[in-house]
Amino acid sequence: MASNYSTDKQPGVLRSLDWWTIAIYIALLSFGWVSVCGASYTYGDTEIFSLASRSGMQIVWIGTSICLGFILLMMDDRFYDTFAYVIYGLLVLLLFATIFNPHSIKGSRSWIVMGPLRLQPAEFAKFATALAIAKFMSAYGFTIHNWKHFAGACGIIFLPMLCIVGQRETGSALVYLSFFLMLYREGMPGSFLFMGLAMIIYFVVGIKYEEVLLWDTPTSVGKFVVLLLVQIFSSVMVWVYVNDKRKTRLLLTYIFGMTGLALLFSEFVIPFDIVWVQLVLSACVIGYLIYNAMNTRFAHYFYIALFALGSIAFFYSADYVLNDVMQPHQRVRINVLLGLDEDLAGAGYNVHQSEIAIGSGGLQGKGFLNGTQTKLKFVPEQDTDFIFCTVGEEEGFLGSASVLVLFLCLILRLMYLADRQPFKFGRVYGYCVAGIFLFHLFINIGMVLGLTPVIGIPLPFFSYGGSSLWGFTLLLFIFLRIDAGRNLIRQ
Repeated sequence: MASNYSTDKQPGVLRSLDWWTIAIYIALLSFGWVSVCGASYTYGDTEIFSLASRSGMQIVWIGTSICLGFILLMMDDRFYDTFAYVIYGLLVLLLFATIFNPHSIKGSRSWIVMGPLRLQPAEFAKFATALAIAKFMSAYGFTIHNWKHFAGACGIIFLPMLCIVGQRETGSALVYLSFFLMLYREGMPGSFLFMGLAMIIYFVVGIKYEEVLLWDTPTSVGKFVVLLLVQIFSSVMVWVYVNDKRKTRLLLTYIFGMTGLALLFSEFVIPFDIVWVQLVLSACVIGYLIYNAMNTRFAHYFYIALFALGSIAFFYSADYVLNDVMQPHQRVRINVLLGLDEDLAGAGYNVHQSEIAIGSGGLQGKGFLNGTQTKLKFVPEQDTDFIFCTVGEEEGFLGSASVLVLFLCLILRLMYLADRQPFKFGRVYGYCVAGIFLFHLFINIGMVLGLTPVIGIPLPFFSYGGSSLWGFTLLLFIFLRIDAGRNLIRQ
């Protein structure tokens, strides 16, 4: 029996593969090579297949990626489960060692340079982290509602993030937040996602409108609105999590009543900073929640109070993070995104030029190798982080929409495959892969269109380079091998 299994293993794997996903992968690789060729081409160049050109080297990366995918498919699917922690530990050690790397490229120490070859361990750590967290969450007795188990899962995610931040590669570190989409799918309370959304709202509103005054009062609109939102969110959470509509109405009545009186007094009697009233109101709301937690012994009141206190602490630390923690170029990018600075010749130059390139493509585009913005090199990093502007200029709206549809089909297919896994290890890993692809797609396309900050992460299968292409291939083909193993079990 063992002999028959080993003999039929490889044909069985090939028959059990999800060929729809592989077809999408090949299509994206093809679109990606055309885009790299268009982005790196210069007028008069006739050697697009030469290894001296980026388009020629991308063929090498694509070929080695396909070979890597084939090797991954030929391995036993149990290997990935058995050695998940070993692979994760080795990659974390490599990430930590890279912090002390003497080679600095564009201010980042995230690259390992070996002669002409440059590798970025952060790209490979994604699949290792996905394997480790899938292994951890598939252990017997694991439940995401257990705080110790949840903290352990978060620790697996945050450890490589910290190492990557130490390499001064903040953009790659943020990608690891995509694992929380998987945690939500596996039962993480939606309140955690709401807290993340609330923090984004606090940061954007607080920073953007901090210098704007409310009517004729010396009150910062940013601070006023954020503190009011904290109070409203906390009150509504009493309704949602405690199911006490009476106390919610009571809190909202006092909040809007006192805020309204303060506004009228400041506007028509004595102008003063209403933020102080908002701080006192926030303290009263937190005190009221803690009192109810102690009186009723209902822990949800305490958690809501903790949310309100944490929200205020986060808001007042946002200015410190922006001005003292972030690098100058990151700070300028945030200000440009929020509309606080124009700077079309500096930090906003990349986005401005990419928007021009995409807009000039029109409906059908200018045609292969006929783009003007990209051929004249107006867009920096146009064959890596900003490669989507080449798609927009040469292929137009129709080509851009086709690429997005392909990515959507890939992500939906990965979610479908993850849902049909018989074991939790495969399901968790599959959703990790889908979340990573979704995060890369959303942030990369968003920054090219000026909708998200420029954090420098590649577009899967499109951006030039071997590290990202190999990293995404590892992510995808390990999951395809796990899924093929599921089909072999059924056979």
